[in-house]
Amino acid sequence: QVQLVESGGGLVQPGGSLRLSCAASGSGFRLNAMGWYRQAPGKQRELVASITSITVFGGRTTYADSVKGRFTISRDNAGNMVWLQMNSLKPEDTAVYYCNAVPPRFDWGQGTQVTVSS
Repeated sequence: QVQLVESGGGLVQPGGSLRLSCAASGSGFRLNAMGWYRQAPGKQRELVASITSITVFGGRTTYADSVKGRFTISRDNAGNMVWLQMNSLKPEDTAVYYCNAVPPRFDWGQGTQVTVSS
């Protein structure tokens, strides 16, 4: 079973940048599409970015319209890592961010809080 640990969140001003990291331990990571999800207070968790297996599908990426052009997802299959580079952050990006397979199949980690505020 894969265990997921997210990190890298924090408080940032509008227009700023953050880089989130997700470390996966256990087997079954490399062949799964992985994604970054977020959940804002009072809202449902949503998928914001995904990346296919590099081994099987070459690491193709997709993004929600709300983050397209600002966020970049990447992964390192050998190191069991997934990252989310977030640029030009907006207050509406404030949420707890999680990584998981797409669709989700692993236990959720604790997430990492991202707060965008002046």
